[in-house]
Amino acid sequence: MTDAGRVVIVGGGHNGLVCAAWLARAGRKVLVLEAADQVGGAAVTREFSPGFRVSSGAHLLHALDPVVERTLKLASHGLALARTGLNTVALGEGGPLVLNGAQVLAGEVSATDRLALAQHVSRQRRYAALLARQHGRIPSTPWNLAKFALDIRRLGRADMRELLRVGTMPLYDLLEDRFENAQLKGALALDGVLGAKLGPRSGQTFFTSLQRAGAYSMPRGGMGTVTGALAIAARAAGAEIRVSSPVASFRVATREDGGEHISGVVLESGEEVAAAVVVSNADPKTTFLRLLGARHLDAEFARRVQHFRAQGCAAKLHLALDGLPEFRGVPPAQLGERLIIAPDLGYIEAAFNPAKYREFSPAPVLEITVPSLHDPGLAPPGKQVLSAIVQYAPYDLAGGWDAGRPHLLAATLDVLARYAPGLRGRILDAELLTPVDLEREFRITGGHWHHGELALDQFMMLRPVPGAAQYATPLPGLYLCGAGSHPGGGVMGSAGRNAARVVLAGGRV
Repeated sequence: MTDAGRVVIVGGGHNGLVCAAWLARAGRKVLVLEAADQVGGAAVTREFSPGFRVSSGAHLLHALDPVVERTLKLASHGLALARTGLNTVALGEGGPLVLNGAQVLAGEVSATDRLALAQHVSRQRRYAALLARQHGRIPSTPWNLAKFALDIRRLGRADMRELLRVGTMPLYDLLEDRFENAQLKGALALDGVLGAKLGPRSGQTFFTSLQRAGAYSMPRGGMGTVTGALAIAARAAGAEIRVSSPVASFRVATREDGGEHISGVVLESGEEVAAAVVVSNADPKTTFLRLLGARHLDAEFARRVQHFRAQGCAAKLHLALDGLPEFRGVPPAQLGERLIIAPDLGYIEAAFNPAKYREFSPAPVLEITVPSLHDPGLAPPGKQVLSAIVQYAPYDLAGGWDAGRPHLLAATLDVLARYAPGLRGRILDAELLTPVDLEREFRITGGHWHHGELALDQFMMLRPVPGAAQYATPLPGLYLCGAGSHPGGGVMGSAGRNAARVVLAGGRV
């Protein structure tokens, strides 16, 4: 039996909450089932040491869907930004290089490189805007594909030709061609590899860099404020949200003609919830291979899901500090910016090389924030929180992460100490979340915070796999709305909005 009026959403991450709010606003009866004791998925703020709170996964907001933000009135539900328009401070042996978009605010950069940077950023923003216009569209429908082609044509002949030339290009080659300053090249390369199992010499890293071309902001209260506002909006629209309600499996019923369709979910407690529609915010492998089961899928489709690349390669470091950290050459006024350790292209590539052989980087690349400088409520008075993304940390580490975690932590602190010599003496507590920890804590197969690599063969009408790239799946009544579907990872909410539109259209787009 099914409840003809109910939609069950599995997972209360940001996309699941957006989908719930959108469907509830349209008059659908919506129930969100979240396994954890709070909503938000990996986009939560949690205490990692007594009195110290931090964004568990992503710590910077840069791609929130403006339609979602405006339509759901997130500001009225508690979303506020502690800081917008963060600068990037690229740390180096000769002192920091400070960038804000196309501007060099500090550091020794030639006039030639400054002009090249302005041209590079201008073109990159045009290409990123082109991709951003696709975020709110259902991929692979003839009309939307025609719009995409028209968007490319509107770039103009010169930019269109350049996009075709550089779209699949390694960032290493592109940056070597355009710039002289090694530190500038390292800073620009980081956005093409952060969170990915790619180095700057890897193909299509220019394309992946476009995914992070927006301005960076810090939500007040951490990322949990974003998902908290989404939950309030969903409840205000009429959706019901249940936490501590992990789903064990989907219920599948057989029609009179012998075909199968979704009929609800079974919780780990044994409770069964009937529904006509189930929307999964879980990653594709969890959705199809664990909750549904390959026996309900065509063999070729199941094979494609099995080979969807979804092993994380980034770790997350959290430090509780007894005071303000001091980075060499960085004035106190700049400590609250986005600090990065990626001094040149060779350093990043050398950091990546061990990951090819299931080893972590002995000298990792880092993206660092000190969010408590802008948001004092994250730490006790006089104390600070440091949050850093650590690249590279392969999910399938040879020897396993129980043995490897303390060694990666030591290697990361060694790198930090080169630029902040007194940091170790300020550490009160430390937490390092490896991809295995992210998998365990947030139930993401492979511990990849994007639910799968963002690559051209896993993009738009190919994400996650053909046959499930328009949010509807081969099983009637089952839909996807997570980061494993178009347009991918990042705290955007576009996938949740798109999935709701497909559900409301009955899967016909």
